[in-house]
Amino acid sequence: MNALTIILIILAALALYVVMIYNRLVVGRNRTKEAYSDIETHLKRRYDLIPNLVETVKGYAKHERETLEKVVAARSAAMSQQGDAAQHADAENMLSKTLKSIFALSESYPDLKANENFRELQRELADTEDKIQASRRFYNSVVLAFNNKTQMFPSSIIAGMFRFTKVAYFELDEAEKAAVQKPVKVQF
Repeated sequence: MNALTIILIILAALALYVVMIYNRLVVGRNRTKEAYSDIETHLKRRYDLIPNLVETVKGYAKHERETLEKVVAARSAAMSQQGDAAQHADAENMLSKTLKSIFALSESYPDLKANENFRELQRELADTEDKIQASRRFYNSVVLAFNNKTQMFPSSIIAGMFRFTKVAYFELDEAEKAAVQKPVKVQF
């Protein structure tokens, strides 16, 4: 074999290696988008349930207009959020806080708490929240894998050449993190 053949074989192997890394990065980016889409699907379900919940509460809690307006405003803000995952997470965290205020409100209205429609909506929202959390965890694990590929050598070189950038996590806000870390107080 002459030197030219050896150089061509090395260049072909190097090109094949670059293509393999590039393809892995593309797969990672697409998985990230797919995982984010799963979150959006569950969030849409939550958005669809909220107006029904607000209407149900309106009938019982006529004096709680401010609470209901906050929920509607938070829902609108979350639905219109077009930023990155971190900005979207902030809007979703605000919506979660306002939803908690509606469920706390039900404690003051026993008839509302006993209403079958309210209980069903509450159950569906709780189920949807669980699905959102599971989707967030999956999304964040996919983002971790993708970010590792974009930052670890040698794939970081290829990622930089083709402008693959780090993706933001879908995180809880500081108040939710603190609430999750607090032990639950049980009284009998």
